[in-house]
Amino acid sequence: MPSPTCRILSLFALLVVMRAQPAPAQVTRPLPQLAFLGFEAGAGLAAVGQQVRALRGRGLHCDRSLRDHAVQDCRGTVVDPVSGRPLALWLSAIDSVSGVLMLSSPVTGVELDSLKQGLERSYGAVNARAQGGLWMQQWVRQGRMLRLTWRIEKGEKIASVSLIDGRVLDGWGRRNHLHPTADTTRATAPPSP
Repeated sequence: MPSPTCRILSLFALLVVMRAQPAPAQVTRPLPQLAFLGFEAGAGLAAVGQQVRALRGRGLHCDRSLRDHAVQDCRGTVVDPVSGRPLALWLSAIDSVSGVLMLSSPVTGVELDSLKQGLERSYGAVNARAQGGLWMQQWVRQGRMLRLTWRIEKGEKIASVSLIDGRVLDGWGRRNHLHPTADTTRATAPPSP
């Protein structure tokens, strides 16, 4: 019979061998990129225009800010492929890259529930928060955010999905903070959803 010391050494050796074995490979899938109807936060204006055309939209019309020529305020419409309803599109681009893109439309209660469920299936469940008469859910990934908001206006539910690229906005903010001029200002505020 092995001595107690021998048994302890054998147990210790077994533990060392077990620790040295690599752990079973864990499959980690990258989180999905935040997108809605093919639009992604931080997309270039050319890619946004291409997606507008793919969704049978009416052109994307952009105006440069008079105060900061790097900023463009763009508007257009697209057609929701599920409901066939037109969606208003607004975006603020900085150096031709989308910093904030918003799609909005009146919706029924069923359509809103379907929209929420689809986003939660894609990006995970998040709690809804209320702020005044506005409700919102938001998902954040790598400096980007997708936000669903809804409210009742004149007895009608209005929903919007916003795609925000924090890196684009932060870069613009740092640039304007480091080099302020008399003719730079904040990006144009988005229209009410």
